[in-house]
Amino acid sequence: MTLRTFRLSWRYLAHHRLRTILLVLAVAIVFFLPLAVSLLVGHYETELAARAERVPLVAGAKGSRFDLVLCSLYFKGHIPDDLTMAEVEALRDTGLATAVPLVVKRTAKGYPVVGTTLDYFDRMGLEVAEGSPPARLGDAVVGFEVARTLGLRPATGLVTDVDKLYDISSTYPLRLRVTGVLADSRSPDDLAVFVDVKTAWVIEGIGHGHVTPVEAKDESGILERRPGEVVFNDSIVKYIEITPANIDSFHFHGDPATFPVTAVLAWPVDAKSGTILKGRYAVSTTAQMLVPTAVIGELLGFVFRIKRFFDANFVLVATATALFLALIVLLSLRIRKREIDTLTRIGCSRFTVLRLQATELLIVLGFGAVVAGLLSAGLVLWVVRAHVVF
Repeated sequence: MTLRTFRLSWRYLAHHRLRTILLVLAVAIVFFLPLAVSLLVGHYETELAARAERVPLVAGAKGSRFDLVLCSLYFKGHIPDDLTMAEVEALRDTGLATAVPLVVKRTAKGYPVVGTTLDYFDRMGLEVAEGSPPARLGDAVVGFEVARTLGLRPATGLVTDVDKLYDISSTYPLRLRVTGVLADSRSPDDLAVFVDVKTAWVIEGIGHGHVTPVEAKDESGILERRPGEVVFNDSIVKYIEITPANIDSFHFHGDPATFPVTAVLAWPVDAKSGTILKGRYAVSTTAQMLVPTAVIGELLGFVFRIKRFFDANFVLVATATALFLALIVLLSLRIRKREIDTLTRIGCSRFTVLRLQATELLIVLGFGAVVAGLLSAGLVLWVVRAHVVF
């Protein structure tokens, strides 16, 4: 293809703008879906694998291995059965690994509340960009995206969600005191609220305190006044708050070793220690220890099977589009018969005419592919920034 041929083809396409735009859009739509799916799958394959590689081992109750890994690493889903704090202490006492407990049960404004220790931030490479880590009961550090969406900053409050609105036996929500905001990590941590394990137990109702009633300013919300307390009606959203004045009244009933833990993240001191731990949990009847990279690899295998369906669909759609373009070219040749005859009479060979037609088609395909690439890149960028998946 010479520059002169390209110029003539470009002039023809520019003259027939509407037809050219329609052809480019048709080609772009064909390439857009498989390209976007491929880019998204590639991105999340990298993200999922990178997240899994940061945590060598995950321990949890016997059950679905996918649920355990997704809940403990990505805070998605729910695990019906729990371990106990005794399991965490036993794992620490072996001296084979650093054990970090996780309590992932409740939410705040729809975001998961994760009860853990400060070791989690060190192991996952998280930094507090504003404020400080939680220092006492009721403190919370929020992820970057949580803070941006809800407008949170240090010294603001965040109330946990009520799972069962009409269950009179359920505990009141807890108003968390935000002490810090994590730096943007482009990970599921951006979409989580982190508290101490004991604070997570308070949210579960395992720990409680004797909170002095707050004076109500709106009398319409008061059902009854009694000495030392105020009874509110259902028009008032009630929650408890841990303050310096009442923090000493909060306590736990029962043996802390029996308190629930959703999962335990483990970092073995060496490869041998990891093998020993996996061997011990392999014979356990109540707990399991998984390698997150292996589980995520298996999960991605299912994703790639679905992707094959999109690839097969793309082949069919591309074939149909190619036939459609061929039909357009044939009809165009009939419509442009007088034009082609004129080119032949002024000395153009049939090969030159064919080259002009091929150049026009290549230009349309090229622009269609560019538009599809830009649309796919824009979609992936939006999905990543909006945390649509994570």
